[in-house]
Amino acid sequence: MMIFKKAVPRRTFLQGLGATVALPLLDAMLPAFASAAESASPVRFGVAYVPNGIIMSNFTPATEGAGFEMTPILEPLAPFREKMLVLSGLAHKTALALAGEGAGDHARAAATFLSGVHPKKTEGAGIQAGVTVDQFIAKELGKDTQLTSLELALDSTEVVGSCDGGYSCAYTNTLSWRTPISPMPMENKPRAVFERLFGDSDSTNPQERLARMQRDRSVLDFVTEQVSRMAKDLGPKDRAKLNEYLESIREVERRIQKAEEQASRELPALDRPEGVPATFTEHAKLMADLQTLAWQTDMTRVTTYMMGQESNSRVYNELGFSDAYHPLTHHQKDPNKIEKVIQIDILHTQMLAYLLERLQATPDGEGSLLDHSMIVYGCGISDGNLHTHEELPVLVLGGGNGTIRGGRHIRYANGTPASNLYMALLEKLGMPVASFGDSTGKLAI
Repeated sequence: MMIFKKAVPRRTFLQGLGATVALPLLDAMLPAFASAAESASPVRFGVAYVPNGIIMSNFTPATEGAGFEMTPILEPLAPFREKMLVLSGLAHKTALALAGEGAGDHARAAATFLSGVHPKKTEGAGIQAGVTVDQFIAKELGKDTQLTSLELALDSTEVVGSCDGGYSCAYTNTLSWRTPISPMPMENKPRAVFERLFGDSDSTNPQERLARMQRDRSVLDFVTEQVSRMAKDLGPKDRAKLNEYLESIREVERRIQKAEEQASRELPALDRPEGVPATFTEHAKLMADLQTLAWQTDMTRVTTYMMGQESNSRVYNELGFSDAYHPLTHHQKDPNKIEKVIQIDILHTQMLAYLLERLQATPDGEGSLLDHSMIVYGCGISDGNLHTHEELPVLVLGGGNGTIRGGRHIRYANGTPASNLYMALLEKLGMPVASFGDSTGKLAI
């Protein structure tokens, strides 16, 4: 009996006019007698960030260890309890103002969250922060992917100038810094993300993309013949996986087109760019689906997702009130305002749960994408009313390819640098470092 090493190359793309579609991991891509190392799925690293602080009394469990209770804000994550670590006591003291700096806690919160490095206060030229942990990881994991990393946002990043207390908008427009002077641009338009993943990588001609959109054809229409030809050589399990994956692409594309159609109507002025879904919930789910597709195809293994910018004054219409978010967080202990902020906090974890559901439902080797993921969720401010940078809300989610034992609430000494967490995660990813940001040692998790 002859057994071929691989029937389908691991990095397989279907290409047609204006479209390049990467395939997910199929059984046919694995060696017939592969070792565990050869068959192992790659680990993915993600960050999901929420702004303006959280009502910590409704976030932090009262008890530690495996028996902790799910608080109201954590409750949407209950199905993923065993793949979740709640970490208390972490801080970013580098977000505190230095002598003479004054205001700017929101800018410093975003700039330090993944770096542990105090940003230089400047309104324009001369911005300087620190290399962020996502980009440190992307430098290594990106060697094997088409995109080194993917930076996603739900707010427009088109504002320039001074955004918070005399700090450049560069500090609030992104979480991710490739170098101390090179912030990574975040993308909030689903169409742009979709085309980055599935558009023609050899062409940046906007007329060609527009022509394709005007023909109202899916990117999949250009690769249908190749899909049909490939499916004949796949087993039933792989055919089902391929069909499910392609249907996911088509559904995401349909939703993007619907959002674009709605955005082109004559409506009252809205504080959102053209082509972005009308509600936070729709937008967040669409971006979560795009992130899932990016990981499923191994187009990238590192994503950074800003669910909101610091000082965000979004109105969450789907919650039934018209109060702007940031002013609500300065509640001055008003119970009515606090209750509304809690509703927003819960909506954020509901959207995180949606992402986790999509990852859990997506097969990946011997498990799911969630099994092979390591996701940090949190905020650079705890109490939004007082702008505190201690006792930060931080979760670590996913299985990390078997390196993370979830289902626990761990409390550390108050003031423990959050950079210590990044040292621990880097070690689990096989990238140990002697220090990171303002770290004082590797966190035990």
